[in-house]
Amino acid sequence: MEKEPLEGNEPNVHEGHPPLWRRKLRTNAVLVVLVLAAVGAVLSQLESWQRPKSEPAPPALESHEGAPLPVPGMVTMVDLGADACIPCKLMAPILAKLEKAYADKAAIVFIDVWKDRQAARQFGIRVIPTQIFYDENGREVLRHEGFLDEKSIVAQLSKMGVKPPPGL
Repeated sequence: MEKEPLEGNEPNVHEGHPPLWRRKLRTNAVLVVLVLAAVGAVLSQLESWQRPKSEPAPPALESHEGAPLPVPGMVTMVDLGADACIPCKLMAPILAKLEKAYADKAAIVFIDVWKDRQAARQFGIRVIPTQIFYDENGREVLRHEGFLDEKSIVAQLSKMGVKPPPGL
């Protein structure tokens, strides 16, 4: 009398081979590993598209009160946005406050890329607002896309050697 297999266990047609469910599980595990490897490769490529820190700054842009950007010999934060963009509107009072507080220590500059489309092309803007921090030699140090709060701006300027003014 032949025994019937238990529920979930399939008879082995070929002795020594794992059951079908184990083979499917192994195949699915291999597929998951391959997908994760592909995602990792894509993410590493995206990171490599960012401008390296050692790459020179873009050519000066006569856009802010006739002064070139980034401001020569001064740490510069350029905020590229638009007057009608909601996150940009939220940043406007922060930038105005910091521009006054850091006067003669660092340049804080806002450019409306909807009014000055050349600036968007020149600085390679994909999303607004975008903040670009330049060291005193005009090299890009950090590029941030999206809203950036006052505390984060002050922290980045401090990292770049610009001490926060009293009261910030």
